[in-house]
Amino acid sequence: MKKLFLIVLLVLLVLPLMAAPLTIKLAHLNPQDPFDVPSAAMAATFKSEVEANSNGQIIVELYPNGVLGKERETMLQVKAGIVQSFISSSGGLSTFYPLIDVTNLPFAFSSYNVGYEVYDGDFGQELAADIEKQAGFKVLGFGESGGFFAITNSRREVRTPADMRGLKIRVMSVPLHQEVVKSLGASPTVVAWAEVYTSLQTGVVDGQMNPISIINMAKFYEVQDYITLTNHLYAPYVWVMNPRFYNGLTADQKKIVDDAARTAILAGRGVSRVIDSSDKGLPVLLEKMNVYVPTAAEMKQFRDLAIPAARAFLERTYKSQGKYWVDRFLSAVEDAEAKLGY
Repeated sequence: MKKLFLIVLLVLLVLPLMAAPLTIKLAHLNPQDPFDVPSAAMAATFKSEVEANSNGQIIVELYPNGVLGKERETMLQVKAGIVQSFISSSGGLSTFYPLIDVTNLPFAFSSYNVGYEVYDGDFGQELAADIEKQAGFKVLGFGESGGFFAITNSRREVRTPADMRGLKIRVMSVPLHQEVVKSLGASPTVVAWAEVYTSLQTGVVDGQMNPISIINMAKFYEVQDYITLTNHLYAPYVWVMNPRFYNGLTADQKKIVDDAARTAILAGRGVSRVIDSSDKGLPVLLEKMNVYVPTAAEMKQFRDLAIPAARAFLERTYKSQGKYWVDRFLSAVEDAEAKLGY
């Protein structure tokens, strides 16, 4: 009897130590190639950091390539708690939180460092809190989605907005992007991603806008002669987590998750900057296309047209909330530039 009691006591003591580890299912839409894809670098770094710092008590399962569904479907799975976390594009979040459109305000950032300061600082924290309040997603941070956008076309060098007149520019089905292109004098044309190369090749559209790495990856240099480094858009990935899951973590577990997410976001940004400066980025385009960098005076011409048009669209669409977030965003940009000495 005494021996049986000791065995039962030992089992009761050991069982808590043998409890199954906590699992975080983390999804994103891109291939899991951490040296080529920023979201993959984020996912891989997060997994490594969480599992190491929790001594294996938290396991991170990665679901890349959209294997769990398209963005809306995966976001709904996060909301339901079926999937714990997702690295979403701003477009993917917009269905649930339309005001994320403010991150598409054009010509806002003079450098990547200003963007990092804005999204990692008070503005990013306030925006994250509003996303959780309004849409029901905990935001772990704002990550790298590919970098600054450039404009390409097959007809002529674009130095100022005057050179945009008459050009048909492919855009995504994002109304704010369409307003920006119109404000610069060009004609926005919505074309599905799968049809962009052919549309450029056949002249259905004259040009398009995307980050350097995407332009290179899609081989648009085969059907486009000119590229202008306008750096006019820099919308981040929004890394979300189910708030019930997050709030159910212990204080130590939250710290592990938060620290890992911050480190992972830095990794994603680093990978993107390396890609831009490697044989997958700008050096290739310098050899294959006519590359133009607008002067400060020329950039001002772009900003003076695009920012008021974007502001008017956001205020017209989102009323007082649109005005608040545009003002808050531009104020955060000014504060970041002052802090960094720009």
